[in-house]
Amino acid sequence: MDQLRQIEAFVAVVQAGSYVRAAERLDSSKAVLSRLVLELETQLGTRLLNRTTRRLSLTETGAAYHERCRQILDDLRDANAAASATTANVSGRLRINAPLTFGNLHLAPLWGEFLKLHPQVELDITLTDRVVDLVEEGFDLAVRIAQAGRLPSTSLVARKLASDRMLLCASPGYLRRAAAISHPDDLARHAVMAYAWWSSGDAWPFTDADGHAASVTVQPRLRTNSGDTCRAAALADQGVIYQPAFLVGADVRAGRLVELLPDWRGPALDIHAVYPSRTHLSGKVRAMVDFLAGAFQQPGWL
Repeated sequence: MDQLRQIEAFVAVVQAGSYVRAAERLDSSKAVLSRLVLELETQLGTRLLNRTTRRLSLTETGAAYHERCRQILDDLRDANAAASATTANVSGRLRINAPLTFGNLHLAPLWGEFLKLHPQVELDITLTDRVVDLVEEGFDLAVRIAQAGRLPSTSLVARKLASDRMLLCASPGYLRRAAAISHPDDLARHAVMAYAWWSSGDAWPFTDADGHAASVTVQPRLRTNSGDTCRAAALADQGVIYQPAFLVGADVRAGRLVELLPDWRGPALDIHAVYPSRTHLSGKVRAMVDFLAGAFQQPGWL
């Protein structure tokens, strides 16, 4: 129990950046917290904090120890919350990973509403298109987008939130000066802006109304790991892009971009919430998954 108090004091000091602010947050005193951290260092036989008259900083050992201790305290809070979790009593820190563009466009507007519904939840949102290891990196939940039926088979539990599809499009300005596009093969002669992490690489797949498949290998004029960059280049009349409707659907409806080859469909996409385990699912994760499923019942991008 004493070591738990020491760990709580150490983590609080690191997060607050000073003993004084940490003492205020814990309703304690600077002297008590200083004693607890010194006792912890003595017990471990190593220095965790560098102390100067101006600032505190973590030693290399302290940085690694802090991360583990923070996770231990988070797990303890989660265990306490899970023991009495109901959808009406949701609390604790909830770490979420989501794709960058989708997160900014379609998830960011939702976080405030969720926090209003669950005032005891603290959200920690990380946006990246890199596929993170939820367990290894300490995430409770992730939103992932993959071609329909191709979500990697893992130990994660997945709940489908919404559907989407890839759209081939270009700006009216580009199309006025470019050669006609009547078949996917024509794309090989056009300037294209390619998303670097597209699962098929430079091979863009299509299917016509009769189920005939076609795939064209493009020669990108611009390649990027950002769908937003592809969109911006297309709006600047620089070429053809192949992007999800959630990103370019509003541009197509407004006439800023034109959908090409409407008789050739791009791959269907599924948007999922994934999380490590269904057993003893914490109230905060269950509440977020249900909330997202409700929010995307009728997505506005299709």
